Amino acid sequence: MNAAKIFSLSRAGVAVEVVPETGSTNADLLARAAQLSEPVLLVAEHQSAGRGRAGRSWLSSSENSLTFSLAWKFEGGLQGLTGLPLAIGVALGDALGQLGVQIQLKWPNDVLKDGDKLAGILIETQSASSDSGGGTWAVIGIGLNLVMPDDVEARLGRSAAGAPWLARMDRDQLMAALLDALADALRLFASQGFAAFSARWNLRHAWQGRAVVILDNGKVLQEGLAAGVDDAGRLLLDTAEGRTSVLAGDVSLRLSE
Repeated sequence: MNAAKIFSLSRAGVAVEVVPETGSTNADLLARAAQLSEPVLLVAEHQSAGRGRAGRSWLSSSENSLTFSLAWKFEGGLQGLTGLPLAIGVALGDALGQLGVQIQLKWPNDVLKDGDKLAGILIETQSASSDSGGGTWAVIGIGLNLVMPDDVEARLGRSAAGAPWLARMDRDQLMAALLDALADALRLFASQGFAAFSARWNLRHAWQGRAVVILDNGKVLQEGLAAGVDDAGRLLLDTAEGRTSVLAGDVSLRLSE
């Protein structure tokens, strides 16, 4: 991939860096957050230590996936970033839909295609220095499957989705299209929060009306029918006791057996 070409194709005005290999693009940008003065996109052709939510590893290769992180500074603290992973899911859904790949969203941060995981989102944060005006840096890591070989699926131990149509695209054009969608979404989120995205998220909700359980380290915390999300990004559950809401935290969402 070519950083200069991605930058020229994009209208986001974001600094772009491409490296052939690194451990984790998220870790790299977090380590540099104190020195950053503008948004930065870091793309790795291969990540040897890519991570997903809750410390899970993300298997990737330059031929079969697209892995990148975007560092973006927000004014204010962490409380203002509630719902950000869901907003990123909406942005990816919009961008991929325009490229001919229809997806659905699983709370709080998975992108599904035909019921299987196509992309994952990991957001990590770091406070900006007072010298730079304060605020919070959000480092948004995304892993997008393009082709899912049988051997990788076997290593995962579950089925996963691919998007072969995207694999045939020029990678720089694909990355530029995703960057534009993400930058637009981040600017909207900064001004209006997740409320500007909730209706669009609910339109793509993969498990709407289905019986689900909320798990914490394997223990069932709540169960009910998934009823979408509210304007704060909380999952709404219709339970025997009535409707309740669930914050993301470190809990997991599963379909009921």
